[in-house]
Amino acid sequence: MTNKRPQIVVGITGGSCAIYAKRVIDLLAQADCHVHVIFSKYGKEVYQHEVETLGQKLNGKKLIGRDYDHITFHNNDNMFDALASGSHQVDQMVIVPCSTHTMAAMASGLCNTLLLRSAYVTLKERRPLIVVSRETPVTSIDLENMLKLTQAGAIICPASPGFYMKPKTIDDIVDAMASKVLDLLKVPHNLDTRWC
Repeated sequence: MTNKRPQIVVGITGGSCAIYAKRVIDLLAQADCHVHVIFSKYGKEVYQHEVETLGQKLNGKKLIGRDYDHITFHNNDNMFDALASGSHQVDQMVIVPCSTHTMAAMASGLCNTLLLRSAYVTLKERRPLIVVSRETPVTSIDLENMLKLTQAGAIICPASPGFYMKPKTIDDIVDAMASKVLDLLKVPHNLDTRWC
């Protein structure tokens, strides 16, 4: 009997903190997961502004700084992609970072992009969906959308890392947040970021 490589969808939207997406994908690769990446239009622009220029041809080396064969990039405009169907077997999904626009669209059940459709499919199939919301402060509209998503089965994980591990660098802070996401996905990692 062979072990099945976990299939995890990572949505990257236009909220700031794209560095969290890079580190989460890097850790998923280290855990030998197959990572399905969907950039929203503004997600790619913010990633290139905050982290690194990706160019036209996406690959693991451009995304996480090294080669990794188990990353698949999906076109956010392709509604015929396998990720748009609940019959396609993926294990879970994380949206990191998640803009308030994306959160509002998901809370309304909109599915006009592959990223939104994948999130909808994840919820309807009762698979874990982690939403790393980034905006601060938030309005009552945002809070209502978070509540709707939570009631639909998503886990809202605001991008607010703890400081109990006494971070000394930005990388330490990023690791605190990324490791929390991996814990929620139940993907093992070796980062020393837990309270005990």
